[in-house]
Amino acid sequence: MRTTSERLTVCGIPASPYTRKLLAALRYRHIPYRFISTLAAEQANLPRPKVRLLPMLYREGADGSMTVETDTSPILRALEAEVSGRGVIPTDPALALLDMLFEDYGDEWLTKAMFHFRWTYAEDIDRSKIMLPFWMMPQRPDAETRKAGDAFGERQIERLRVVGSNPVTGPIIEASYERLLDILAKHLSSHPFLLGRRPGSADFAMFGQLTQLAAFDPTPMAMTLRRAPRIYAWTGVMEDLSGVAANESDWFQTSSLPDTTFDLLREIGRTYVPVMLANAGAVVAGDDAFSIELQGARWEQRTFPYQAKCVRWLRAAYDDLDPATRSTFDKIIGGTGCEALFA
Repeated sequence: MRTTSERLTVCGIPASPYTRKLLAALRYRHIPYRFISTLAAEQANLPRPKVRLLPMLYREGADGSMTVETDTSPILRALEAEVSGRGVIPTDPALALLDMLFEDYGDEWLTKAMFHFRWTYAEDIDRSKIMLPFWMMPQRPDAETRKAGDAFGERQIERLRVVGSNPVTGPIIEASYERLLDILAKHLSSHPFLLGRRPGSADFAMFGQLTQLAAFDPTPMAMTLRRAPRIYAWTGVMEDLSGVAANESDWFQTSSLPDTTFDLLREIGRTYVPVMLANAGAVVAGDDAFSIELQGARWEQRTFPYQAKCVRWLRAAYDDLDPATRSTFDKIIGGTGCEALFA
């Protein structure tokens, strides 16, 4: 493992939960970076990824050529191997897999709530249609911004079906977010982070989505302030953890996890797990969509191949555990509904 003085380049916008996730993790880890806008990336003629997602992380190779990456979870794990100190992956492999599960829940389930609220409610739609184009190009004329925002909003509203948001599933998504607020508020009243007194990758994943849900989009922000103001405050604190200590003893011990850890696992088991498994099965079967009973209603959405990869990555990490560690992990998730993901 090495300590690098290389300065990374990150391209993104404040409205991107994954951009905020990566930047906050880099600040906490004391990894130098520079942040540029999407317009600056285009003007600099930087390479584009195969799928243009945010953030885009650029690195300069030994030959001077630039590479680009967009997937924050593999990026964080690559940096864990490359840069020593202040890691965001627990050293205990059972706890590390728990962190990976929580991170994926934030990245792949909580994003459904973010997307649902933003493109379902009129006030939220109007704010995003104005602010997102301005965040990409603050000098854009007002009339041009409105036109661009209207076109962008129409495309995003059409994509609600991709994440599974519709009039039937909307109440499921919203109820899940409310339960998560209750769980996190209770947990954070005693513990500063999800897995102890130092943040893991899961904290940054949750934080990324909450920068929008708790602190930008009007409907979920009002819900958060009313139901769990502690979460609004935590989201602000998470933005820059560069001064937080990082001691090995700060991680939870798997033998003494708090009750709220299991509350979160049960919430994950009742929503994220059945949807992820159904999607993975549909991808394997070559189906374009899937439908399951979830929380007393019919959940329908188009298949999402990337989320099937997420299931495979989690299962591969589980399979890599030695028998004793796997037994420990099984005891942690047993009876929460999460065990089905690794069956």
